[in-house]
Amino acid sequence: MKVEPKAGCWDGLFVPTPPVEPTSSGSFAGFLPLRVPSYNRGPCFPRLHWQVRAMSGSTFGHLFCVTNFGESHGPAIGCVIDGCPPGLALSEADIQPDLDRRRPGTSRHVTQRNEPDQVEILSGVYEGLTTGTPIALLIRNTDQRSKDYGNILDTFRPGHADYTYWRKYGLRDPRGGGRSSARMTAPMVAAGAVAKKWLKEAYGTTFTGWMSALGEIDIPHVDESQIPLNPFFAPDAGIVERLEAYMDALRKAGDSVGARIEVRARGVPVGLGEPLYDKLDADIAHAMMGINAVKGVEIGAGFASVAQRGSEHGDGLTPAGFASNHAGGVLGGISTGQELVVSLAIKPTSSIRSPKPSINRAGEPTVVETFGRHDPCVGIRATPIAEAMLALVVMDHALRHRAQCGDVRLPIEPI
Repeated sequence: MKVEPKAGCWDGLFVPTPPVEPTSSGSFAGFLPLRVPSYNRGPCFPRLHWQVRAMSGSTFGHLFCVTNFGESHGPAIGCVIDGCPPGLALSEADIQPDLDRRRPGTSRHVTQRNEPDQVEILSGVYEGLTTGTPIALLIRNTDQRSKDYGNILDTFRPGHADYTYWRKYGLRDPRGGGRSSARMTAPMVAAGAVAKKWLKEAYGTTFTGWMSALGEIDIPHVDESQIPLNPFFAPDAGIVERLEAYMDALRKAGDSVGARIEVRARGVPVGLGEPLYDKLDADIAHAMMGINAVKGVEIGAGFASVAQRGSEHGDGLTPAGFASNHAGGVLGGISTGQELVVSLAIKPTSSIRSPKPSINRAGEPTVVETFGRHDPCVGIRATPIAEAMLALVVMDHALRHRAQCGDVRLPIEPI
């Protein structure tokens, strides 16, 4: 069977794969659903963008696609980036600094698993320049201690993904959480570094994140130059000693705590986003919720907008720019050119030494106490991860906007 193109915008097209047989509903078995974005202009079929709707959940993005692979205690983790424009000067030295900011073992307040997280570029770069072909990035695991997880092989840690992975797949890798481990964020940080470099060169876009709360302690936004100078990514040097004492007491108690992370993108071009269902803020929320332990995302004023009046919340426009940014840099799902303002809530680490009730694989009651090396607060290392995921969203939308609306010109410059 052959699918013939027709004029107009098509969505929900199907390409057959053997066997091609009609079902009782009138559709065809063996068909792969393909999506053609509704922004196609008329009957120009060669301009259509076809995309297979993947089911595995390991690939992020449309034009700048990142496929993540590996497990926490496997031989290596990594990703394949497909869609990076050619001609970008790229080496491991461009990626490593962000991985060093995220990597474990950097202070007494995070897991003591000592992984160097040295990235290797396996493909997609020739003579120092990206070729436009897939870029494979590899990070080898070197400090696994799988024996620490022997006691949870037949039980499920409360708050962790053990039970849901087992119910979904029928088996699971208990070593360090396997695929559900926060270690799987490292390849995304590496991919985000590539996106950051391209966006900086193309538009001057930059990304900055920080911790704004550790448990019940609010962290004032005083000086962003202090963010890289302490293990909490805190923009206030005066509160670091209090945070350290708080974490020392928490580790001694065998417990954990959550955190709030803020991230900003500055120098974002106007017009990024694809209404109705690929809005920029929707994709940002999707990306942030894909980070381990994130339980809430706010764009701009977020939940505070509930108590605002319309006279306050609406950001006034002037010839010199917007008067405020309660919208967080997005209106109607499209970037305004202002800062993208994103904050996320991170839950307490599920792997703690305190005993908690659970069941085993036979459904019998038991008590679980988790050993091994864990972060008392996974939010401490989440700042570079949030920056990376925001960069990946902006990068993908920048390429999509260029493909669809690159020839749009208006008589006045953006405010």
